[in-house]
Amino acid sequence: MRPRYENLGSRDTRSGFGAGLLELGEKDERIVALSADLASSVKMDAFAQRFPHRFFQCGVAEANMIGVAAGLAGSGFIPFVGTFANFATGRVYDQIRQSVCYSGKAVKIAASHAGLTLGEDGATHQMLEDIGLMRGLPGMTVISPCDYNQTRLAALRAAYWEGPVYLRFGRPSVPNFTPPDDPTFQVGKIQVLLEGKDGVIFATGHLVWHALQAAYALEAEGLEIAVVNVHTLKPVDVEGIATYLARTPVVVSAEEHQLWNGLGDIVSWVATQHYPRRVVRVAVQDTFGESGKPDELLEKYGLSTAHIIAAVRKAIANA
Repeated sequence: MRPRYENLGSRDTRSGFGAGLLELGEKDERIVALSADLASSVKMDAFAQRFPHRFFQCGVAEANMIGVAAGLAGSGFIPFVGTFANFATGRVYDQIRQSVCYSGKAVKIAASHAGLTLGEDGATHQMLEDIGLMRGLPGMTVISPCDYNQTRLAALRAAYWEGPVYLRFGRPSVPNFTPPDDPTFQVGKIQVLLEGKDGVIFATGHLVWHALQAAYALEAEGLEIAVVNVHTLKPVDVEGIATYLARTPVVVSAEEHQLWNGLGDIVSWVATQHYPRRVVRVAVQDTFGESGKPDELLEKYGLSTAHIIAAVRKAIANA
């Protein structure tokens, strides 16, 4: 009998980060937080109220914030910088590249409001290229947790992970379905949620829940589809991904990101190195988003549960 994951109560993943940051602050005086005028939106406000002497409001000056964080990291602190994903990557790419990665500073970049499900703020704020941008930087670790509980754990792990970390999470309330202190969550390793002999869905972030729902729906057709949560997009768990590629030619990837330079590329790269497979990708098809409700946007841009089901059927037809 395969496990049935239930929604423990929908919560926004950004609040999971806020809970983890506050927990870290209680335990370690080296933890500091920096915000670019978005403390409340990124859920740093509880930390700021509890530890005002360890919170730095940098204003709408993200480039300066990254520089200050690099200096704090070089002085023995563990800095978390928090802002929206589009500001945390596109606006300050040069500063992250030079002051953080090239300089080897262990700055932890907390990027909220990633992906289409940011919703009503529209295309200018729906960052869909950030995984590719951050994965390309030498020494950067990239984590995209799937729910509130996992985002809290990701923050706890990121603090003590060697080197810089990019932590990606979102704005909307989404199903919270993993255990609060899940021992199967390890940075740098895939997380197998469902085993299956007939195919595999590799998913990340908010689309992990949709992948699970797709797998459950396909059970009615007599199909056992594995669901693998690839929460760490760098370093890549090549061995773990290859293990599931070896079992079936039916391979689907699902991500709230552009078609290029994200999870689909990762799975395809592993496939070319180990078990050549055609990977059917569920992703944004090289376009910008627009304003709308999160679920409506997932449907319009081909990222819904129904689209993942269709992708599995396509992969089966082409196997």
